[in-house]
Amino acid sequence: MSTPAISPIGSASVALVTGVGSGMGHSTAETFLRQGWTVLGVDISPVVLDHADGQLIPIVLDVRDRQAIEAALAEHLPALGGALHAVANVAGIYPPSTLETYTAELFHKVFDINVLGVLNIMAASVPYMPEGSGIVNFASVDGFVASPGQLVYGASKSAVIMLTKATALELAPRKIRVNAIAPGWVATPGNAATGRMEAAAAGIPLGRVAQPEEIAHWVWLLTGGGAASFMTGDTITLSGGDVIR
Repeated sequence: MSTPAISPIGSASVALVTGVGSGMGHSTAETFLRQGWTVLGVDISPVVLDHADGQLIPIVLDVRDRQAIEAALAEHLPALGGALHAVANVAGIYPPSTLETYTAELFHKVFDINVLGVLNIMAASVPYMPEGSGIVNFASVDGFVASPGQLVYGASKSAVIMLTKATALELAPRKIRVNAIAPGWVATPGNAATGRMEAAAAGIPLGRVAQPEEIAHWVWLLTGGGAASFMTGDTITLSGGDVIR
């Protein structure tokens, strides 16, 4: 793939956010929109997210399809100046699994979305990213500590942590930073559906679960906020003290 022409930083800022349909992806997109950015909002289903300060361009695709991602960026970015200044890989799935219940189908689906999907988005995005831009991958505290019933999911998030380190080194000469966020319990629709959030909150030292907006703010700090301009290859744990490392 040839390297496209890229506009310098200082022109209109553009972010790519996956999983914008709900939860942390939705809040991350809103955070960039409030800052006046244009957001390429990727989800497996159509999404409507209006905000007066910025512009959302919804893109319906599967993060497992690298060709579809490349085609979408080639379609939309030239009209936006050709540059992509921030990428947030939020999309992911977390079906429960154990040594007894996992299947090959479940394993491949989890790793294809949670790991291959992150790689596909990064590989397609990097040719458009100028110096000083940043990528944030969503890992999980389950990537550091074993969580009962999350055998395959935890392994996939450990993989995200390692590929964040590896791509940070690979992209450092291009002055593109790659970091990750490892949330604990967050008040998302998916977590609420488990019926376990109240009990989980009782065991968190800060006495509550996180709100999606709190996690999204860290994406902004690691990319557009400029607070982490010398930080790359690291994973920020956001667990309210539940996991301290």
